Amino acid sequence: MSVITLSRQLGSLGFEIGEEVGRRLGYAVIGRDLINQAARRAGAPEVALDMIDELGLLGVKPSAAARRAYVAAVRQVMEELAGGEHVVIIGRGGQVILHDWPGALHVRVIAPAALRAERVAQRHGIGLLAAQAQVEASDRHRQNFLRLYLQAAIEDSNFYHLILNTAYFSVEQAASLIVCAVKGCIPS
Repeated sequence: MSVITLSRQLGSLGFEIGEEVGRRLGYAVIGRDLINQAARRAGAPEVALDMIDELGLLGVKPSAAARRAYVAAVRQVMEELAGGEHVVIIGRGGQVILHDWPGALHVRVIAPAALRAERVAQRHGIGLLAAQAQVEASDRHRQNFLRLYLQAAIEDSNFYHLILNTAYFSVEQAASLIVCAVKGCIPS
């Protein structure tokens, strides 16, 4: 497999898992860079701000035309990346955009909201209530992105080959499962 898409929830350790998978396989890891590259191509910097603003603090509301241009640019960038090198694409609806891409592996990393809030609180040195609010806002933002930009539901399991719950797997264990799926070492 030349491309792995990784969808994750805030506090699920998905980014860390993506980085570990990339390190183990020697794949490039692409995340927020994709937002900026696509927004530049689309000439829609307000969309980049909207994508970065997971908590909705900036109140940026891109036009429908800017959203369409951004999605077209994201699709183009993702397809170029997927066609040109071994890559882990984190976020940005890769599981939808590259759903039918030959040889792609689509992974979703989840965890219970309470555990994710504990991780966010610990990582950022904030109170648990503030962390819970961030987790809820991030979940809404990611759901809205897929619904608004890609007309899809993030919870639709048909977009994923593998769903990992990090309440049960460490970063290393989850990365091992993904690497094993890529290398074909899972018995059929």
